[in-house]
Amino acid sequence: MNLDELSEEISKVSSEKVVQDLSRFLVEWKDSEETAEELREGIERYIGNTWIEKNEDHSKIYRLWSEFREAAISGIGGMTMNERLYWFGLFNRYDACKNEEEKLVVYRKLHAKP
Repeated sequence: MNLDELSEEISKVSSEKVVQDLSRFLVEWKDSEETAEELREGIERYIGNTWIEKNEDHSKIYRLWSEFREAAISGIGGMTMNERLYWFGLFNRYDACKNEEEKLVVYRKLHAKP
């Protein structure tokens, strides 16, 4: 499950504002300059510091996040650039880069070397 799919699955768990905000946070990360590690820290902090009414919703969201975190973020060091772009839903952003500096931002975001 890539980042876009994760966001979609989380948004299906509950219509609760906290859950919908989390889903948006994931998608908005793609347009930021924050790294994958900063994404991990932000989501862990968000999940740990917000109140999701139903324990089963919280558990499901944390399970979905944990699966993504382990596959995509913990495993990022052994991935090719194309794999990183897929996992984090960044093919369009990378393809839209107009110059090398914009590409370097994406490389830094995904902890990759150009």
